[in-house]
Amino acid sequence: MKYWWVNQNQTLNYEITGGYMWSPKTKVNGDRNKFYDYMTETQVGDVVFSFAKTKISFIGIVTGHTSSSSKPIEFNDNDSWNNDGWLVPVEFYELKSPLKPKDYIQGIKPHLPKKYSPLQGNGNGNQCVYLAEVHEMLANELSSLLNGQVDGVIAQHKDTEIFPPSKGNVGAIDKIRQRADISELEKLRLIKSRNGQGIYKDNLRDVEAGCRITGLTDIKYLIASHIKPWSKSNDSEKLDGNNGLLLSPHIDKLFDSGLISFDDDGSMLCSTQLNHCVLKLWSINRANSVGGFNSKQKKYLQYHRKNIFKP
Repeated sequence: MKYWWVNQNQTLNYEITGGYMWSPKTKVNGDRNKFYDYMTETQVGDVVFSFAKTKISFIGIVTGHTSSSSKPIEFNDNDSWNNDGWLVPVEFYELKSPLKPKDYIQGIKPHLPKKYSPLQGNGNGNQCVYLAEVHEMLANELSSLLNGQVDGVIAQHKDTEIFPPSKGNVGAIDKIRQRADISELEKLRLIKSRNGQGIYKDNLRDVEAGCRITGLTDIKYLIASHIKPWSKSNDSEKLDGNNGLLLSPHIDKLFDSGLISFDDDGSMLCSTQLNHCVLKLWSINRANSVGGFNSKQKKYLQYHRKNIFKP
């Protein structure tokens, strides 16, 4: 496992939400840049310190291999970057207690590399740096200053595998990877949406606060379930937060199987094929309203009631 430092002042919101790092392959004049070349040296499982606005506020875990990718559409207002670039999938986790390296520069400075350093000697960010390697001594110092938060993120990332993607996803994901009509970044977004992750899950969290039936709000134990199935949705619908519900795993099983659905007013619909002992054992009161839905959600629910629900 390696450690990296990424400066994300200009790109923080896009990359954190999108779950990636992106850089050009070369400078505008065609010259190579070591801070861009480092993108090709990342490996799955590497740890990334995200630095922006003077603070390390996020820790990332590399989740996929580097690939060639055109510049993300959201970066098009920056003409100083070439269109041809590198893309690295990364899952970022927000820290409860961010670190301002400048406040601890005296302890950090002895561990900074003489060449390709992410920080200046005064603790300010090095403006020419995008991605820099963090050697062991510096990684240990930063991890110590973050008081166990790095290890916590690594453990949290492993916890996301409590509910691993089903084997049935493999074929669908392979088809996405083979598509030639979309960019590598779009492929990443769609793959993550298939697994209920990435920008789709973030879009869904803007609409839903938690499981409407169990009341659970801890996101790592919830399934980001598509209302209109992923396999039946177009690319836009696959990423639409309105096309989803945050559900506890056992509720997701019922909803995905068409054994329950919801009316527009929040009433729960139960299939005649559902063993009602299940509802009793799981303490599910079918008479309780789960709350109303917005107009876009209602359109997706209409599809679910017509095509997925088993009356």
